[in-house]
Amino acid sequence: MSRVILKMNDIHKQFPGVYALKNAQLELEYGEVHALLGENGAGKSTLIKVLGGIYQPDQGEIFFKDEKIDINSVHDAQARGISIIHQEICLVPYMTVAENFFLGREIDRRVFGSVDDHTMNAEAQEILDQLELDICATDKVESLSIAKQQMVEIAKALLKESSIIVMDEPTASLSGKEVDKLFDTIKKLKKKGIGIIYISHRMEELFQICDKVTVMRDGEYIGTRATSDATMDELIMMMVGRELKDLYVRGDHEIGEPILEVHNLSNDKLNHVSFKLHKGELLGIAGLVGAGRSELAKALFGIDEVATGKIILEGKEVAIKSPLEAMKNGIALVPENRKEEGLVLIQEVGFNISLPVIDRFDKGYTLDKDHENVLINQYIKSLNIKTPSVKQIVGNLSGGNQQKIVIAKWLAANPKVLILDEPTRGVDVGAKGEIYSIMTDMVKEGVSIIMISSELPEVINMSDRVLVMHNGEITGELQRDELEQEKIMKLATGGI
Repeated sequence: MSRVILKMNDIHKQFPGVYALKNAQLELEYGEVHALLGENGAGKSTLIKVLGGIYQPDQGEIFFKDEKIDINSVHDAQARGISIIHQEICLVPYMTVAENFFLGREIDRRVFGSVDDHTMNAEAQEILDQLELDICATDKVESLSIAKQQMVEIAKALLKESSIIVMDEPTASLSGKEVDKLFDTIKKLKKKGIGIIYISHRMEELFQICDKVTVMRDGEYIGTRATSDATMDELIMMMVGRELKDLYVRGDHEIGEPILEVHNLSNDKLNHVSFKLHKGELLGIAGLVGAGRSELAKALFGIDEVATGKIILEGKEVAIKSPLEAMKNGIALVPENRKEEGLVLIQEVGFNISLPVIDRFDKGYTLDKDHENVLINQYIKSLNIKTPSVKQIVGNLSGGNQQKIVIAKWLAANPKVLILDEPTRGVDVGAKGEIYSIMTDMVKEGVSIIMISSELPEVINMSDRVLVMHNGEITGELQRDELEQEKIMKLATGGI
């Protein structure tokens, strides 16, 4: 019997005016973790949607367990044991774990059409126990952490007796310990002979958990490497088509006097937070998930109410009780969740970029579209936003370009303080380099940046100084020459 469970050969997929896939291929073995790597827009998602039956290829062949097959629908894929765990968790929050497991295929008692909850709970719990998960089948999904919800998605795939599981950015919202738990679960799946396709922009993970890496670029297959033989530089070269030197772009820049001072800021999620931010400084904020980092950003931007404490901006105390007041005071926030909080996905690129400053172009009964378009095109050019036109719908762009649009709209507002919450989450390595370059240019121009990030290499390489948070408090401050992963993690766990 062949060791290969899946073979996708010469897959083509064209949409109006663009080739999404051209000569794409992928080969997966039983019990193998195979990374699918490429920049945003490389064709990874389209290839997975072909495998999952969402799209049908225009050309090409798919072999599953040595049999040539057609996958004409999502149901076809699921019936063959192909499960896709998307980046956005697809669970019904107000239902139990077991109810989510059996959604659409409930077990019937055959008595007045009622559902056999007892059997469903027992079968669901058996799978959860096999994976040694601290989750009860009767738990409501909304009561579980994001990490546990991710595990529920994996367990759900096992209940369906999946032969192939696709994981799309599974660690995007997980802390270090939660990532370790996920990797332990993946190792258990490997032992069961399940083939796993793993998509992640965190390249260091690929060398920890993956056996092979297939790289795509511009919809085409570039090559496959065993991770044991590959290097980070080689994979980046394959992804972007060029050598990417100095990913973390940091030039010399002058740091001035304090521009923002926070004294004893407290609410139900923050406990007496105090710090200073200087003009032209890039201040990193590190910590584990739930440490209070995003809550601090929301308090400074007027989203979350502050119970006690004060904020001093350029030497004057300010009361920031709403995002509008924050904007008037020159504070801007690029939120962690760009799709839900940072962009209007159904609107055009131009609309999103000019939204915070639309009043500049107000002529009473109409807008000064000429001047508005000058501003929009200025930021499209300066931030290298790849879009067919200013009228392109933002939801149709890659994650990296969406992130640059969120940054562009706040740069247009000329902020004094820019808060970046997870600025490169879900962004490919090429776009990361561009965003780092943008950040460096901003601090050189005197903009003060607060960067919240879960990626320690990003924090260490981009920050002038780092604050570490734990349980809503600042547990330590590290200067640039003190920045080490071990020191940050010790403070992030409460200094124990």
